[in-house]
Amino acid sequence: MNLAQAIRTIPDYPKRGIMFRDITTLLGDPKAFRHAVDALADPFRWAGITKVAGIEARGFILGGAIAHQLGAGFVPLRKRGKLPGETYAVEYALEYGVDAMEMHRDALGDGEKTMLVDDLIATGGTAIAAVELLRRAGADVIAAGFVIDLPDLGGAEKMRALDVPVMTLVSFAGH
Repeated sequence: MNLAQAIRTIPDYPKRGIMFRDITTLLGDPKAFRHAVDALADPFRWAGITKVAGIEARGFILGGAIAHQLGAGFVPLRKRGKLPGETYAVEYALEYGVDAMEMHRDALGDGEKTMLVDDLIATGGTAIAAVELLRRAGADVIAAGFVIDLPDLGGAEKMRALDVPVMTLVSFAGH
């Protein structure tokens, strides 16, 4: 199946010159959605993953489905102030400022084999922050999976430099 055909491209969003890759069309296509979830989960089916961490918001959709396929629990990585319990937090740079991501302190045990999931990896800033957050909680981040890679922006390579194997399903040139 050609997943690239199931992904909508919206030019000049959120700003001029950006080609936004929108997976909501993939999520709405039952065959494409199943294919993406299976393709991200299957290589790790026997890796002993106990938790799948998903980055808000599309990572929740994919991560929950992948966790189900792997028989693992799910850990939401949320924007600051959205979780009710005690949290770990990490700040990370955005193009025009700083953001923060949090997770519950009791979401992971030490050494827990964890897979990180999101819809897209571009510069890697959010994913790298997520790895830092998971490792702070004691997780062993054994893989990261993304539907889309924008290889020109180098995020997947930055993740690999952190000793996190990265799997992507579709690559698009540019931003």
